[in-house]
Amino acid sequence: MYRLRFVPDKTAIQFMRGRIAGLVASAVLSLASVILFFHPGLNYGLDFKGGILIEARTSGPADFAALRATLNGLGFGEAGLQEFGSAQDVLIRLEEQPGGDEAQQRAATKVRAVLTEKFPGTEIRRVEAVGATVSNELFRDGMTAMGLALVAMLAYIAFRFQWPFGVGAVATLVLDVTKLIGFFVIVHMQFNLTSIAAILTVMGYSINDKVVVYDRVRENLRKFKAMPLRQLIDQSINETLNRTINTSLTVFLATLPLAVFARGSVQDFAFVVLIGIVIGTSSSIFIAAPILLFLGENRLRRGGPAPAKPEPGKPAPAKSVPAKSG
Repeated sequence: MYRLRFVPDKTAIQFMRGRIAGLVASAVLSLASVILFFHPGLNYGLDFKGGILIEARTSGPADFAALRATLNGLGFGEAGLQEFGSAQDVLIRLEEQPGGDEAQQRAATKVRAVLTEKFPGTEIRRVEAVGATVSNELFRDGMTAMGLALVAMLAYIAFRFQWPFGVGAVATLVLDVTKLIGFFVIVHMQFNLTSIAAILTVMGYSINDKVVVYDRVRENLRKFKAMPLRQLIDQSINETLNRTINTSLTVFLATLPLAVFARGSVQDFAFVVLIGIVIGTSSSIFIAAPILLFLGENRLRRGGPAPAKPEPGKPAPAKSVPAKSG
């Protein structure tokens, strides 16, 4: 029976030869992402920045010029308009209003009334008004969720395996998340609660992929007691490579239609997951495994060469015995 194979069943790629290059490249990308986080910074969405979001559907193709002129004349600041889905669907964003949550609600009610009055047939499909207090709480809770997820994963991996495995997995996850943050800055995508959900999804997928590789390493540590750790990690990656690639491609292809055809927060979520799959899969091979090698070389196993086996038909070399003095 024919089976589709993206990689051969048995490979012997020496991944650890490129461990230094992989770690350096990852560190440089993560450092650049941290710099981008501070300048120019993330494009925070309504959830974290506060403001008013209105999703409206006009009776015909939206007249953006007329909408913008009407909304800017209300005194609530400059309105941001974006086509959403079809030519009739419009996303309207207004900056946070001074005066707290009550001012936000009053502004949202006023905008809604003006839209239905000035543009007959307009359907208001969604209205969100988030004040500064709520947005700060949402941001803090989102960051706390990611931090707790990292701590829980560290505890789980360290308990299931050994501490070098846990530290290697969590350190790699931190590098993965910083790269995703850099991606948000570069593409100027809004960072909101949907983004937090997407990052947590990527973290779960990524840690699962690393557990598969680490589990094979643990099995091989028991199976090949004389094999050097570097060679053993290479063999473990090669043994799980087919499964890793097939799983990643399956999830990627299943998520791709959402990123292409969906709209709004669903599309943003899918797009982040796609990038995260690529980052998480590559980091399992080129980042998590080298970190485990550096942390575990003198703890899990010595990295020296295995004793040479004598050729068939030849006696084993005699061990040298030091001569006794006097």
